Amino acid sequence: MPGPLEGVRVVDLTTVMYGPYCTQIMGEMGADVIKVEPPGGDVTRLVGPARHRGMSASILMKGKNKRSIVLDLSKESAREALGRIVAKADVFIHNMRPRAADKLRIAYDDVRRFNPQIVYCAAVGYGRDGPYRDKPAYDDLIQGASGLAALMGGMLGGEPRYVPSVLADKTSGLFALYAILMALFHRERTGEGQAVDVSMFEAFTSFVMNEHLQASVFEPPLGPPGYARLLSPNRRPYATRDGHICVLPYTDRHWRRFFEIAGRPELADDPRFVDMPARTENINALYGIVAEVLPGRTTAEWLEAFEQADIAAMPVNTPQDLFTDPHLQAVGFFEESDHPSEGRIRTMRPPIRMSKTPPGSGRPAPRLGEHSREILAEAGLSEDEIRALFEDKASMQGI
Repeated sequence: MPGPLEGVRVVDLTTVMYGPYCTQIMGEMGADVIKVEPPGGDVTRLVGPARHRGMSASILMKGKNKRSIVLDLSKESAREALGRIVAKADVFIHNMRPRAADKLRIAYDDVRRFNPQIVYCAAVGYGRDGPYRDKPAYDDLIQGASGLAALMGGMLGGEPRYVPSVLADKTSGLFALYAILMALFHRERTGEGQAVDVSMFEAFTSFVMNEHLQASVFEPPLGPPGYARLLSPNRRPYATRDGHICVLPYTDRHWRRFFEIAGRPELADDPRFVDMPARTENINALYGIVAEVLPGRTTAEWLEAFEQADIAAMPVNTPQDLFTDPHLQAVGFFEESDHPSEGRIRTMRPPIRMSKTPPGSGRPAPRLGEHSREILAEAGLSEDEIRALFEDKASMQGI
């Protein structure tokens, strides 16, 4: 069965993670994603382990369900070829700074000249109306600028730290995805294309501050921003007799049951912990009690006790543990396949289910320029025109 985006063609000029994560998902949902790369390829072709140069683990993940064409957009002939590709597309997305997009003549007004109905997404670092508009943006920078690095360390009494995940890039990629889909929905209703700007700094700040605005929701503020429960130094995976465990009693009923199985039933009537407002005010002391209690049993013993008490708990997995996690195995989360050039590889299946238009991951990540000739021909270029692009090095055919 076709995916929900079957028939949608995406011209993808994005690199690294922010944009490619967005278009990876679009490809998994059935879109025809045309990955436009410079002659040297997306820089992430060289990031991480690889069996062959240009086919790194990074590109094998983010290049799934995409076709690759090489276009040197510093050349007029390549820009004209791009315009002919855009003329038959539905979505155009890039993650260049506004100044760079203007220089290459791929700003919205340039692109819609070829296709007035195009949904044009500029997945930028900072909104174009602010003083940061032409600053470079990378995940580390946005984690710091958005307040997350301070929340991770500085506000907990230590040094600011980054989350060990490309969190700002991937989260902003999801913002770009929903913005594009809403623009496509609008076009389906009205026939109108439009420009969509998604700022990484603004998107991720809204993501971080949704729960941390807290007392600063009010004007004048009733206190500083920051969600007290999340900022408790004692909120962490807890040590058990033989490892660590994640546990989160949440409701009044959960906490009463926890105090019972922990052998501390009197705490259920402690004024500090009797209800949600009291627990919130005394959350660090409460989590400190959890930390004191859990070393008394093994992880397996606690998991069984919490399961019986209907208290949310999970083991602390390492990334390696995920490959043998019984749930992920049961749902077939990790998939193995044979890549045409890279041999046996492991990827992840889309984490959603749809009964009528299920997503998939059928097309392996392409080699650089693997589909250049095919895409140019689909755009209506003649064999002579394609040959001229190759001879001018404005494009190239991968092998």
